[in-house]
Amino acid sequence: MKKFFLVILKAISAFIGVVVIYLLCGYFIPFIAVPAQPVNEPRNIEAYILTNGVHTDIVVPIKSAEIDWSKQIPFENTRSKRTDFKYLAIGWGDKGFYLETPTWAELKPSVAFKATFWLSESAMHCTFYDEMTEGKDCVKLHLTKTEYLNLIRFIKQKFERDQNGNPILIKTDAVYGQNDAFYDAVGSYSFMNTCNTWTNDGLKAAGQKAALWTPSDFGIFRHYQK
Repeated sequence: MKKFFLVILKAISAFIGVVVIYLLCGYFIPFIAVPAQPVNEPRNIEAYILTNGVHTDIVVPIKSAEIDWSKQIPFENTRSKRTDFKYLAIGWGDKGFYLETPTWAELKPSVAFKATFWLSESAMHCTFYDEMTEGKDCVKLHLTKTEYLNLIRFIKQKFERDQNGNPILIKTDAVYGQNDAFYDAVGSYSFMNTCNTWTNDGLKAAGQKAALWTPSDFGIFRHYQK
């Protein structure tokens, strides 16, 4: 019995040690910056990064010379079915968190465990907006045509697609409002690969300032503080 308790204590100590190391890495590694890539083209395409305090989205203009996102993400898949929006916010994350956890108070241990250890599916959350307002929670990006094409490629490859190549809508009542929808995504969420890690990788793909690695929105936005 004594050996059993020693094993339990060692396991608990090891778990606590991993958590502490993760928290330290999650705080300090984001201070290591990946600088923006030098360009020769004009930066005349506006995009944004948006946070709700925990989760980040990449925000793109719905229609531009490079792509019409409404052909990929139809307006009619939202409750409002409006067609006059200007921007589309796109975020990648754990499907269980998105669909089963409206608030942190409703977080189930099973959902948290699966999300932490690569055991659940992922989803794309797409939200339409009329306007974007710069602030602490919203930063404007100025992209070249090439950078934006790279960002488009990065975003599109994360959507799971049907036999016709179209993003697969998740039919659910768990949407957050009148102007959003969920789609099946590629990849598994984990404590090493979070929604914010995905956004950070998107910034790298677009040649923008980013953290070396980050699991949090803090790790992204600290590089855009004025």
